[in-house]
Amino acid sequence: MPKCVRRLTIALAFVLAACVTVNIYFPAAAIQKAADQIVEDVRGTPSKEKQDNKEGAQDSFFDGFRRLGIGPSNAYAEINIEVSTPAIRNLRQAMKNRFPGLKPFYDKGSIGENNVGLLQIRDTAALNLKEKADVARLVDQENQDRRSLYSEIVKANNLKPESLPQVQKLFANSWRSKSQPNWWIQNDSNAWERKK
Repeated sequence: MPKCVRRLTIALAFVLAACVTVNIYFPAAAIQKAADQIVEDVRGTPSKEKQDNKEGAQDSFFDGFRRLGIGPSNAYAEINIEVSTPAIRNLRQAMKNRFPGLKPFYDKGSIGENNVGLLQIRDTAALNLKEKADVARLVDQENQDRRSLYSEIVKANNLKPESLPQVQKLFANSWRSKSQPNWWIQNDSNAWERKK
């Protein structure tokens, strides 16, 4: 009987020490964070990091054991999104260089951020012929670079090609949320509105 109790105790200790849940998923949060950083870099806006403060959270029964390395715990796969390949750096720099030319068209309401991560021409009635040609050329170049950027991020991070629309949607969130007030943005139900 003592051997059985000892084995049961060892087995229980092993189970408590080895319970680990690993969550592996599409790295939406990591891509969203990378998208925010890229948009801030392109537009030259400062990053506003939110710090998670978990102090004061209630301790569970296992927290004391976890501090000693005993008991169940969650292990999250550390996801580092690669956004610094030479191709991605070149695309970011090209977009950053182009932004000062696009900004007046954002301010005039001639262009806006759509809900798939691309620029869209909205209203060119107030523009002269040269400005109309300039905005068409700039939007074309920007969208070409954005498509390339999204594809490069998928490729650099070994994501499935089917994840490209998800990457675009996450970038669309960043482009729209980091737009200035009164710039046009397209919401998820395809309606256009001025950013508040």
